[in-house]
Amino acid sequence: MPARWVTALLLGLLAVIHVQIWFGRGSVAQVDALRRELAEQEQANEQARLRNERLAAEVQDLYEGVETVEEIARQELGMLKPNEIFVQIQGPSVGRPSGSVGKRPDSPAAPR
Repeated sequence: MPARWVTALLLGLLAVIHVQIWFGRGSVAQVDALRRELAEQEQANEQARLRNERLAAEVQDLYEGVETVEEIARQELGMLKPNEIFVQIQGPSVGRPSGSVGKRPDSPAAPR
């Protein structure tokens, strides 16, 4: 008779374990649902990471773009900051004769 009790007790414990595996906390269904949820969250994280990278690149372009716009404004439009002095040095122009431009006729180097 004691062997029957031991067998019944072991079968009861086996049934409890199976119920926990299939329906209880940490069951197969719950683990599967958590895996699906994890995959969805990882996908959402990847999309957020890509969006963050795009935003960071846009911010970087804006920082660099301001400097680029300022440089273009200075070079092409001659814009200045307040209390700033701009000095532009121009080289000789093509098409002008270099010997007689700007010289007075009575100067000693002028041709006669």
